[in-house]
Amino acid sequence: IQAHLDATPPLCISFAIPDHPWVDAAEGAAVRISMTVGHRCDGGTDRSGKLLLVRDEREIGEDSLEVTFDEIIGHIHADLTTGADLSSVCPLQANIDLSNRGVCLFGAGFIVSQERAKELGLDRTSGLDSYIKHYRNGKDLTSRARGVMVIDLFGLTAEEVRQRFPEVYQHVLELVKPERDQNNRESRKKNWWLFGETNPKLRHMLSGLRRYIATVETAKHRLFTFLDAEILPDNKLINIALDDAFMLGVLSSRLHVAWALATGSHLGVGNDPVYVKTNCFEKFPFPVCDDSGQNRIRELGERLDAHRKRQQERFPKLTLTEMYNVLEKVRRGKALTAKEKTIHEQGLIEVLRELHDELDAAVFAAYGWPATLSDEEILTRLTALNAERAAEEGAGTIRWLRPAYQNPGGTAGSPPPRQIEAAEASDEAEEPVQADSQAADGDVGTGSTAVSSGRGR
Repeated sequence: IQAHLDATPPLCISFAIPDHPWVDAAEGAAVRISMTVGHRCDGGTDRSGKLLLVRDEREIGEDSLEVTFDEIIGHIHADLTTGADLSSVCPLQANIDLSNRGVCLFGAGFIVSQERAKELGLDRTSGLDSYIKHYRNGKDLTSRARGVMVIDLFGLTAEEVRQRFPEVYQHVLELVKPERDQNNRESRKKNWWLFGETNPKLRHMLSGLRRYIATVETAKHRLFTFLDAEILPDNKLINIALDDAFMLGVLSSRLHVAWALATGSHLGVGNDPVYVKTNCFEKFPFPVCDDSGQNRIRELGERLDAHRKRQQERFPKLTLTEMYNVLEKVRRGKALTAKEKTIHEQGLIEVLRELHDELDAAVFAAYGWPATLSDEEILTRLTALNAERAAEEGAGTIRWLRPAYQNPGGTAGSPPPRQIEAAEASDEAEEPVQADSQAADGDVGTGSTAVSSGRGR
């Protein structure tokens, strides 16, 4: 649409509903759609339009919904929003080569229990610990970790596997190869002992780190957590190759969550937010602040991550989804059920709320912005800051998030750009892939689904 909005004469969007439910019981369809009306704008024509945002949906029959709307009058952008023009933001070089999806197995036989891993030789066969690793998918993070491991033979030929690890070879030969023989892609048939998508780029990103940041690609709540470097992530996790809790703190703040909801997409009947790394992470302008501000955010990021993990370790059935569902109800002042009161106590939800509130205040301070900003005002300022950073980069100044990895030797650019770490004080202004098994809590609905991109609502 953007090309038509920029044309001469331009297209104007006079009416839009960016996210509307559509149900067809006869066909078994339940999807989300958008509707738009446009007209040619001649000189002097008012470019304002009517934007309807779904406020509530209520079933009134087998295949009928009653939908109520909020109405906004204003200039409607290409992403079917008003206010901050998020369609204008661009990727920042400072954020490149740091985020990626995990591996995609294309073979359930790669996944083994810890007991089975020991039967295959883990802890008794020299070198096997480099090829059987702990494994996490989306539901492991949002719900309860399965405690499974994965056979990752990346870097080995089939003959090397057979000679060095014959028990593993037979396991994969029997449980993976038959499935791979039915795969339509020739390379996956040929390299049957390897993952369908081995993701060497992610492996290079994570090399040398003791931990990294992960978030579930599609989930009800936008949460970020540290994973140990020994854990191999599934393709339903978006992984960020940074080990500094300062970065975790900024990503976990209300400012970044508002940005992620607005710049990401939505999936399924539940319209769950999707973290699109090319928009949500690569275009996000991180704050630049002094040592005191960095350390405060870093401390709170560590405490937030430790608090959640500590409570889940103490109460193994406690999930992050449950904790944040209750936190959401507490913030809205709603009464808790008996089960939710138990979650409130086990998760120490009041402590969780205070940590998030203090973290939000610290991140607002790092940007030099008042903590009273609305989400729309946050988006407006972040959009302007993205443009400012892009102009800086065009002039040769890049605020690398991880300069030793992204720009070793400081030689990128011509002439070489001046490196500035994002956490350092300064006076200067893919192809769809399958999951290994289960998605995150509330990730995808059953039946047909649709993706609606643009601002979260």
